[in-house]
Amino acid sequence: MTHQLPPLPYAFDALEPYIDTLTMQIHHGKHHAAYIANLNKAIAGTPFEEMPINELLARINEVPEEIRTAVRNNGGGHSNHTLFWAIMAPNAGGAPTGALASAIDATFGSFETFKEKLTAAAINRFGSGWAWLIVKPGGALEVISTPNQDSPIMTGDTPILGIDVWEHAYYLKYQNRRPEYVANFFNVINWAQVAANFAAAQR
Repeated sequence: MTHQLPPLPYAFDALEPYIDTLTMQIHHGKHHAAYIANLNKAIAGTPFEEMPINELLARINEVPEEIRTAVRNNGGGHSNHTLFWAIMAPNAGGAPTGALASAIDATFGSFETFKEKLTAAAINRFGSGWAWLIVKPGGALEVISTPNQDSPIMTGDTPILGIDVWEHAYYLKYQNRRPEYVANFFNVINWAQVAANFAAAQR
């Protein structure tokens, strides 16, 4: 198959107590795996079969209409989750440093203000979706949210941090308490990886 499930960079229980083991097992091994299987099925035998996932999303409007929705949903799910696993880590959290910290301060006024905006984007996303910290084509930072498995890549932006607010990301542990999940998510953000994503997006 063209696209394959990336291994988690840590154990399923590594993000306890903030994200529980069973959620991680199901989220990675079932949900993400299903997006990949459905994506591969949709693009099989097409010119898009060998295209890297983020290039495929950037060119979503070139995908034939009869498979575009499947590619949008499942390709977005694959890309979004691949980023999601990487920007979390055990013994993480805190605040960014260096160039990313400076850019956040310059854009939002302070890390706390940024945190409030990202939290609001995650909590207020109706239904399923994501909250993002993105880099615009000109290099500016922005907080946005997207529905379903839409990726900012589809509109020319570069996501460097994302919070999954689909219920499957948190419901086993938090049930309907999305704000508690979002608050705890800041304890597992791998700011070193987010900073690396930021640096790559600036190039």
